[in-house]
Amino acid sequence: MVKILLTAFEPYDRWPENSSWMTLVDLTSWLETSSTVITRRYPVDLKAASDRLRKDLLDRYDYAIHLGQNPGAPVVKLESTGLNLRTDGQPLIAGAPAAYQTSLPLKQLDDGLIDEGIPCEVSHHAGTYLCNAVLYLSQHFCNQLSLQTRSMFIHLPLTPVQVARARGGLPSCDPRMMARAIATTIRWVESLDIVSATADD
Repeated sequence: MVKILLTAFEPYDRWPENSSWMTLVDLTSWLETSSTVITRRYPVDLKAASDRLRKDLLDRYDYAIHLGQNPGAPVVKLESTGLNLRTDGQPLIAGAPAAYQTSLPLKQLDDGLIDEGIPCEVSHHAGTYLCNAVLYLSQHFCNQLSLQTRSMFIHLPLTPVQVARARGGLPSCDPRMMARAIATTIRWVESLDIVSATADD
């Protein structure tokens, strides 16, 4: 059985809701899977999120799928690389590698989502904010602790409700479509696990 850590973020700044958490809540109301999926909502605070992430990863997951909100993004973004960089230009972890790239074949997932009519793209890195930090730290902690967890980060657009309440012209995506994207991702990592198990036989 595949064990998956699925995380999202709490609201922050001008956003009283976070599309990543809204998507996760929608998903868990209907998702059917043979995997064990453990969900977490992280605070929008670097130290607190970092401490919780490290503790969670010690429970030894096969995959960690991290979700975050990206205001202004017109599509679902599959982030390939986490940078060892904070918003102030300092490293997240002094002396650690400059970047970690996910070992997961994101182009394959991108093709699958497009085939389902879900607009998405592979993005080269997740910026320098907390979303990037979680992607980087997830991979760094697994490397540091000799964990086999394979991590990825998915940036999600705002929902139509968020855009309407903000009275802005930002792009948006229906949370059910974004939840479908995450469900597809879960099925995809399950299939990767089956392929890996077959190859080992």
